[in-house]
Amino acid sequence: MRADTYTGYSGAHLELIAASETASRAIPPLWPLSSSVAVNPFLGQTDLSLSETSALLARISGASLTMPRTWYADRIADGTISDGDLTAALQHAPSGAPNSIEVLKEMAQEAEEEIDALPTIADLAARASGVDWPALIDARTGAWAAGYFDAGQALWQVTAGRGAFESWQIFARRDLTPEITGLSGFAALVATTPDSARTALSQACDALGLSSQSAPTYFHQLLTSLGGWAQVARQRVWQAELEQKTDPITTDMLTIRLVWEQALYARYKPQIDAEWQATRAAHASIPEPTSAHIANAILQEAAEHAAQRLLARTLSSASAKETDNRPTLQAAFCIDVRSEVFRRALETTDPGVETLGFAGFFGLTAAHRGFASDVEELRLPVLLTPGISSSSSPSGKISEEQSTRLSARAIRAWGRFKLAAVSSFAFVEAAGPIYIGKLLRDALGLDSAPAPDTQAPHFADSFTLADKVTAAGTILRAMSLTEGFAPLVLIVGHGAHVVNNPHASALHCGACGGYSGEVNARLLPRLLNAQDVRDGLTRNGIEIPSDTRFIGALHHTTTDDVTLYDADLDSDADRMLVTKAKELLASAGQHARTERALRLPRSTTGDAVKARAQDWSETRPEWALAGCSAFIAAPRRRTRGNALDGRAFLHDYDWRKDEGFNVLELILTAPVVVASWISLQYYGSVVAPGLFGAGNKLLHNVTGGIGVVEGNGGVLRAGLPWQSVHDGKTFAHDPLRLSVCIEAPQEAVTDILDRHPEVRTLFDNRWLHLFLMDGSGQLARRYSGDLQWEDFQTDHTGIKANLAA
Repeated sequence: MRADTYTGYSGAHLELIAASETASRAIPPLWPLSSSVAVNPFLGQTDLSLSETSALLARISGASLTMPRTWYADRIADGTISDGDLTAALQHAPSGAPNSIEVLKEMAQEAEEEIDALPTIADLAARASGVDWPALIDARTGAWAAGYFDAGQALWQVTAGRGAFESWQIFARRDLTPEITGLSGFAALVATTPDSARTALSQACDALGLSSQSAPTYFHQLLTSLGGWAQVARQRVWQAELEQKTDPITTDMLTIRLVWEQALYARYKPQIDAEWQATRAAHASIPEPTSAHIANAILQEAAEHAAQRLLARTLSSASAKETDNRPTLQAAFCIDVRSEVFRRALETTDPGVETLGFAGFFGLTAAHRGFASDVEELRLPVLLTPGISSSSSPSGKISEEQSTRLSARAIRAWGRFKLAAVSSFAFVEAAGPIYIGKLLRDALGLDSAPAPDTQAPHFADSFTLADKVTAAGTILRAMSLTEGFAPLVLIVGHGAHVVNNPHASALHCGACGGYSGEVNARLLPRLLNAQDVRDGLTRNGIEIPSDTRFIGALHHTTTDDVTLYDADLDSDADRMLVTKAKELLASAGQHARTERALRLPRSTTGDAVKARAQDWSETRPEWALAGCSAFIAAPRRRTRGNALDGRAFLHDYDWRKDEGFNVLELILTAPVVVASWISLQYYGSVVAPGLFGAGNKLLHNVTGGIGVVEGNGGVLRAGLPWQSVHDGKTFAHDPLRLSVCIEAPQEAVTDILDRHPEVRTLFDNRWLHLFLMDGSGQLARRYSGDLQWEDFQTDHTGIKANLAA
């Protein structure tokens, strides 16, 4: 009976259904590989502190959310974490914390206790029977989910158009594996289970004796056990809600897992009932952090204090002075931490060069269709919805586009022939030798990664002149670029073009929806070079000099080459300026590669770094955003000349030009949140790789075109691969929650936090740290929570005095 017609739910059932919806918000979404974006794995726990979240996830997964104690002990021993850092971390510790840094140091030396999650019924049944039921559930769920969620890899979908629960029922009724393994009657149970997921969930909860008190963390545990499959479902809910719609798929997925529990409970109830009752009672209690959880969180806070102390020291060096001289070249880069290295290198090549930082989609929320493509690519942060349309289909080149479409169709047909059920076997025998040439080319690094469209993108006709003028003004003000324009202004997106890498899109631009950033980087110059748009900007108080030209560019982060799209210009710019810009970019690229070679294993020169992009066996073509630890929104002169080692997101912002603090509000509610997702994804993939990491690249198989599994099936893995955070000997990323540094008046920042509780909670619960910079670019104030601030002290003398009192 369908959920929308069933009227027999009791009040208890409705509470359980509501708990299922709440549990789905406790897991993070997962975007497909083609457009992957970094996601905060703790997205559903931001209203909790680190120690509280540690207690929760220890209950449901047995994971630790901090580094091993030895990691902190080693840093205390070598002085990286000072006594002052430990003292400062203790200042805001909750009740139950160690009462002195001496006790905290002793705890850092102690061996950690084994963390055991509460058992599911599948776990209890495995102990009772000797059959690994959790592994079998993972395998059979994965076998179904790979086909159901398929994003183009499979040739057909047998349950197209059906909901997830109904699709799984069709699969499970015919799947004999559980019966053969010992779960007799499973297919019959599935066949007689109502096809409404909500009704089936209610019946399963009745059979298991679940109450509304015990259900929340138990439901969270079951969804977590599904790994990336539940997260893919969560992403569909996310997307539906952006479009003001709903999707019941997460309840479907939870119900699938509950039916397995129901069947195993019926089969093994005499052996496991006592343990299940105890487990159920434990789930009914609120997870409380232990003294170990609290101590670990304090040690983590101390490590972050140490990093903030070093950051303050870096920022305390002399800032660049303002100059009235017109810059010879300006280049606006994405705030991505990889651009910090290149920007610094570019600025050293010529004192007349000025660089800026802005989110890589450059304020253009474009739904884009590439050349000869019908696929709409959302080139914008996933927090936003598209506002404009664009295309790379050139007018007057219909025949060229048609030829490309026909070629693409032939390639797809050939691919289907290779993968079809009958022809695939004969294909391997007959065509295998043909691929010797391709294997040799790949092995020698002669094949290149797919390149972006060469055709220039253009806006759809629906983007009116009035809208263009408004958009251009908003973007320039958000960039703090309303005067002092150089003769040549580069808008530089970024992308990483690598071979044989399922996670290639994770190296692209998160602000561009996991795509490379050349589309928006070419669209914005088209907008700002248009004379009618400039005329409108002049009327609105922004005058762009007549000799200023904007040019799009793409920074290839793996090789540090830069492609300049100067052919997009409608009129001839000063060719000498363009030529000089190309020379400066080439020189900066060489400097940046040399610096990055120091971090990458087996790279002793910049040339070695460049070659990695073409090596199909290279598991670490670049470090991407590994090492990110700070976000700085201030004028560039506050950081220019300071080596931040590719660890800081640099957003240009001048609060004196920000009337009404609208730009500040935008920064705190969009780029800062996106940066937090990136930072916390790296954090989770390091501290809990089994739960939040994607596993070993060497074992990956792409499944359904949406994600990877380790081996030949099972749980879909989300997060970052191990090789993205570890160099084989040590971590390439220190797991530190992001320090956000803003140069702006305290009252303005406090007001914005007060009006945006979802952002404020990130700082209140210390998933992010917030600092204010003073007029000289120094860290002056620290946000202490609950809209309160305190002086930032690097020597911690005042803190020690307060604690002593």
